[in-house]
Formats: sequence, structure tokens, C-alpha cells
Amino acid sequence: MQAFLIFAIGGFIAQLVDGSLGMAYGVTSTTILLTAGLTPALASASVHLAEIGTSVASGISHWKFGNVDWKIVGLLGVPGGIGAFLGATALSNVSTEAAEPWMATILLALGLYVLLRFAVRPLQRRKLTGVSPKLLAPLGLVAGFMDATGGGGWGPVSTPTLLSTGKVEPRKVIGSVDTSEFIIAVAASLGFLTSLADARLSWVTVGGLLLGGVLAAPLAAYLVRIVPMRLIGVGAGGMIVLTNTRVLVKALDLPAPAPALVYGAIVLAWIALLTYTVRVIVGERRELDNLEEEAAEPAAS
Repeated sequence: MQAFLIFAIGGFIAQLVDGSLGMAYGVTSTTILLTAGLTPALASASVHLAEIGTSVASGISHWKFGNVDWKIVGLLGVPGGIGAFLGATALSNVSTEAAEPWMATILLALGLYVLLRFAVRPLQRRKLTGVSPKLLAPLGLVAGFMDATGGGGWGPVSTPTLLSTGKVEPRKVIGSVDTSEFIIAVAASLGFLTSLADARLSWVTVGGLLLGGVLAAPLAAYLVRIVPMRLIGVGAGGMIVLTNTRVLVKALDLPAPAPALVYGAIVLAWIALLTYTVRVIVGERRELDNLEEEAAEPAAS
């Protein structure tokens, strides 16, 4: 019972982050399971089985709050499912740890771009023209493969790439990526169940992650609906930078106290940008309120 509660709390936290920022459910959950002693393949399989349920709950919640672009879901999710099945099969037979630093470098660059773009440029003035299928299909294939082989990666690969285009509202990027994750979870689970037929999956683990994720899904979808677009972008960008810096620091095996200094500098810079973004948002709202008051005065007189 204690283990079930721990995994349920982990699933709740992971889904709260994932549903509001469009990433990190798999990364967070897999980290918990690896710490508990599961092998990478079993950890990823457990997470994806749980994600079948959490992605349904998250998708319904995002749909109700108007956060889903179904065109993106289809064009991104179907190739993603193919990549996820292939990735699950690959992970069941071979390790892909050597690719982590290279992918982390790419994601770190995307994270920095998203972080700075959302912090310094007003999204309201951009034309939200939508993303081309020529980007969505290969992106889904790569993200699905990385998600299955790394126990997480659908959000960290898909969300920053789509956010960096500036052509889709951040809340719809997050909602669409979360909703399409159902396809990836099903495909990856089929791949793992086929390749790990003799392995013993713990349904206590899967059930705990599932329960926590389902409970957190509506709250996360509501948060992404009411939180300003720029603030979501800065939050997502900071999360991407911090997560992938940790992978690179681990790969480089930096001696103490270098890792702590690096993480501290990133967190301080992230907090500063979040503070700046909040001040800009508050200032813009005050300016808009003043303009509305000025427009209402002649009408009243």
C-alpha cells in the first residue's frame, strides 16, 4: 500500500507538470521507477501503460477547455505511434544511453530559444498561422522513438519544437501534444508487451502512476487555460533548459561543486525571467484597463 501511494503521488506531480507545460510526465515517472530499482525497459513499459489512462484524462480535460487542435493531434500522433512502437522494440533489446547527450544538446538549444523568445517578445502580435505537416510528421516520428527508448521524450521533443515556431498558441501546443500522447502510449505499450512477454510488470506500479495522473489531469488543463501565454512559454523553456542541462552535466561527470553552481545559475536566471515576464504581463493589463476606461468615458458623457 505504501508503494502504491508513493507511485500515485509521483504520478500526480508528473501529470501536473506535464499537463500544464506539455512535458515531463515520462521523465519524472521514469526517474522514480528507476530509483525504485526497475530496469529501463520495465520502467518505460510501466510508464507508457499508465499513460494510456492519463493521456485520455488529460486529453478530455484539454478538449473541454478548448486547448486541442485536432489537426496537430492526427498529423503528429500517427507518425509518433510508429516511432514509439519501433523505439519500444529497440529498447527491449539494446540500450540507447549513448544518444542522450546529443539529444539533450538539441533540446537545450530549443529550450533557450523558447525561454528567451517568450520572455522578450509579445506573442499577441504574432500571426498564428498553424504548423506545416512537413514538420509535424517527422517530428512525431522522432519524438515517439525517443519517448519509448528514453522512458520520456514525447513532450520534451514535441512541445519546444512547436513552441519555437510561434505559429500556434502555447495552450493549444500543450493540449494537442498531451492529447496525441494517447496514440504514443498505446503504440509503445504494444511494443513493450510484445518484446517483454516474459517480463513481470507490476500492476501496483502502473496503477499508482495511473491514479495520480488521472486526478491531476483536470487541474493541469485548467491551469494551462488561465495562465497567460507568455508565462507558459517561459515556464516551459526554463523546464526544458534545466532538465537537459542535468543530462549533460551527468554525461560530462563534472566534479563538485560545479553541478550545483550550474543548476543554481540556471534557476536564478529562470526566476529573473519569470519575474520580468510577470511584470510585463501586469503592465500590459494595466495599460489595457486604462485604454478601456478612456474609451468608456466619452460614451458615458
